Amino acid sequence: MTDFSKTRGMFDIPDGMIYLNGNSLGPMPKAAPEAINRFLNDEWKTELIKGWNTCNWFMQTNSLGDRVGRLIGAAPGTTVVGDTLSIKVFQAVAAGLALVPDRKVILSDNGNFPTDLYMVEGLMKLKDDGYDLRLPDPEDVMAGITDEVAVVMLTEVDYRTGRKHDMKAIIDKAHAVGAIVVWDLAHSAGAIPVDVAGCDADFAIGCTYKYLNGGPGAPAFIYVAPRLLETVEPVLSGWYGHAAPFAFDTDYRPMPGKIERMRIGTPSVAAFSLLSAALDVWDGVDMDELRARSVELSELFIAEVERRCPGVRFAGPRAASERGSHVSFRFEHGYPCMQALIARDVIGDFRAPDIMRFGITPLFIGEADIMAAVDALEDILTNETWKEARFQNRAAVT
Repeated sequence: MTDFSKTRGMFDIPDGMIYLNGNSLGPMPKAAPEAINRFLNDEWKTELIKGWNTCNWFMQTNSLGDRVGRLIGAAPGTTVVGDTLSIKVFQAVAAGLALVPDRKVILSDNGNFPTDLYMVEGLMKLKDDGYDLRLPDPEDVMAGITDEVAVVMLTEVDYRTGRKHDMKAIIDKAHAVGAIVVWDLAHSAGAIPVDVAGCDADFAIGCTYKYLNGGPGAPAFIYVAPRLLETVEPVLSGWYGHAAPFAFDTDYRPMPGKIERMRIGTPSVAAFSLLSAALDVWDGVDMDELRARSVELSELFIAEVERRCPGVRFAGPRAASERGSHVSFRFEHGYPCMQALIARDVIGDFRAPDIMRFGITPLFIGEADIMAAVDALEDILTNETWKEARFQNRAAVT
């Protein structure tokens, strides 16, 4: 059984802070300073270039990838970490298009995270071959999956409302018409149970700085179905994915039949040390138990806000089975209201135009935190504290 009091004690959260922003940036594990100091003093400082062999830096892309893979239902040897999520979007969609070269339609939805769409737009311009990006409402994606579609690219959990796509149903329909599916798991990995192998996913990508707590800008990951590892085209062909990286051939040959072919360039080994410490927290966590606890806390938060905070409207699906692990509320003055909450050390975030978003992360959030957060929101709304001038100016990061 998952001990959530133990996991809570593994994070260094400032005294008095209620951190409801783990869906955007996870808090620092207490083990992180020791991990980065060990890398600095016992690896880089003493081993220098030898560290690629003596400390196994070269294969951390894979060993850490397998640890992330366990949390998304991936078999060993099918997930690697490195680069950024934006790069992995480009890499996965380009690889998917290469598998269906006779089709020109990429299907996403208009609630997808904008960066994913930007990367696809850039890829389409680069290829300059008549590609069409279609963006129906999230509810209409299934109807848009036709035999015209080459790649379906979706974020499983909507970054604003928390709405969750039905992964298995979408994959089944896409495969029935010969399309490839790319899943962005940025708001899924570490938040909800995911079974990429059981759902027969083609590609999955995601970041490790949100629910996985790897730190700001922590490495991204990519999963490739085993059936595709022999044929998938890397597209971004860096030395780290070469079949013989130290032969220094002038021509690129991808690593045959292995996930290493999806590696690109030299990764940040320093960042890997922090990610490794963060993943240690997950060693004793059961994802089904995490999900059950997340639903309990989410339902409590929604019920209390709706009972006590008039003028604030719930923005996500009512059925918990249709949501991820963050809850959102619409409020006309959402930005200053969130700033007023943050001033009280209740940390959520704001998403334009009017959404206040709260990550429900049972690893370090409990009932007392939920109730105290609602107390603060109720007081801010009752006394109209959000109207204060200090809460009106928008910072560079919202």
